[in-house]
Amino acid sequence: MSKEHKYEGKQITVYFNAARCIHAGKCVSGLPEVFNADIGGHWIKPDACDADILARQIEACPSGALRY
Repeated sequence: MSKEHKYEGKQITVYFNAARCIHAGKCVSGLPEVFNADIGGHWIKPDACDADILARQIEACPSGALRY
């Protein structure tokens, strides 16, 4: 079973691989309006900010668990 999840937005699609995540928290602290780990289900909201800003935050993921 794949641990990768897909979150589609209007301008960007975010992929999250739970098996790679080291829980560094850069995503949540960097863009809390997009990444809300305190809720169940769809915790990534790609349309909550500009796609270019979100892409830069994804590129800062130290584990590579996030991609677009």
